[in-house]
Amino acid sequence: MPDFEVTDESRDELASAAVVGVDTDEHLSEAALAALPAEVFAESLGDYFKAWGRRLRNGESGALPVILGLIAIVIFFQLQQSVFLSSSNLVNLFVLAALYVMFGLAELFALLMSEIDLSIGFLAGAAAFIATEINNNPVYLPWWVGVVAALAFCFVWTFMQGSLITRFGLPSFVVTLGGFLALNGIMLELANVDPAALGGAINLNGASPIYKLVGARMSPALGWIVLVAGLIAFTAVTLGRARRRRAHGLTAPPIAVTLLSIAVAAVAGVVVVAICNSNSPTGVPWVVPFVLVILVACQFLLFRTRFGRYIFAVGANPEAARRSGINVKMVKTLGFAAGGVVAGFAAMVYASNLGGIATDYDGGTIVLYAVAAAVIGGASLFGGRGRPLNALLGGLVIAVVVNGLALMGVSAAVNDIVTAVVLIAAVLLDALVRRRAAAG
Repeated sequence: MPDFEVTDESRDELASAAVVGVDTDEHLSEAALAALPAEVFAESLGDYFKAWGRRLRNGESGALPVILGLIAIVIFFQLQQSVFLSSSNLVNLFVLAALYVMFGLAELFALLMSEIDLSIGFLAGAAAFIATEINNNPVYLPWWVGVVAALAFCFVWTFMQGSLITRFGLPSFVVTLGGFLALNGIMLELANVDPAALGGAINLNGASPIYKLVGARMSPALGWIVLVAGLIAFTAVTLGRARRRRAHGLTAPPIAVTLLSIAVAAVAGVVVVAICNSNSPTGVPWVVPFVLVILVACQFLLFRTRFGRYIFAVGANPEAARRSGINVKMVKTLGFAAGGVVAGFAAMVYASNLGGIATDYDGGTIVLYAVAAAVIGGASLFGGRGRPLNALLGGLVIAVVVNGLALMGVSAAVNDIVTAVVLIAAVLLDALVRRRAAAG
């Protein structure tokens, strides 16, 4: 394909095409096609890697720097503490990463829209109190009632915040900062009025599935069965989608690339299950498949629905999205609400990890880790770029840093400083990539 200048107009044309779901090969100009990833036009595995190499040289590094950085950090901590890569520590690392990944996913929705949500930390704290109190004396309703009530609260609260931001043009930083303070007060009040919250803390019911997310594990055999079933479903969906696209004359990655992605997923799954089954107690913690299900659901919502395309279009260029007929205000409002619901699920993971919830819950630190997880993984602070994989990678990076520093016995102050350095480095990398891509 010849080289064309990628102008703002051609990028807007791509955003409009994504909104209406047209076939870009037939409906877009050559200038707009030049803004598409080069891998779209690869016909073989070799062409794919050549195109990927050209993107790297042009500054589109994707998740590669994060993956290389994660490998370097793991090697460093293994050299410092030989137990870092032991099966018992790795299982602890998976559980810890699950928490950061969930909060990173919750924050991702706001970042994709070029906004920020500072309230999700204490939103999760209040949601955890609601779910836990409903399933304990004196209320003692079924656990799922507590979960539904907590998720409903998260949806309503973030929908209200999103409405204030979009209807009155208020900065999301200010509105969600107000939510940060208000939700902290609500969480404290929930603890004060609950007679079961002794000393500001309330424990989860040990028979509750919420407790068992971290407190219980699959049997080794069930872990392998779930892995095989998941890989079969992933293979069917991946191959089926590629086949349907080719049948309709649309572009699709080469079959070798598709098979390679399936193989990578299979290897990663086998490694995780093998590590968990070699630990004592044996088995994969239920929180691992739980987080993967939420991640897949977010992936589907963002990349397989019109609402997801609207979020990207609004984040990339709100004016172009408005001219394309998108109700920008409603999309943003629902985007904040979607992030709030994910924060509600993150609250279940947090409460399960601690076996309950207490008023010393640090929602301020949690929201900072949420932003860090999304940004470190590769989501852009400028909106319009990111995917659930970013939260997964970013959550792993933070968990590795926190876990590794804990094994080294460093202070909490050093932990915060190191995490801050990693976050700033990720933001700096994002800015340099955008500058290099613009110059290219």
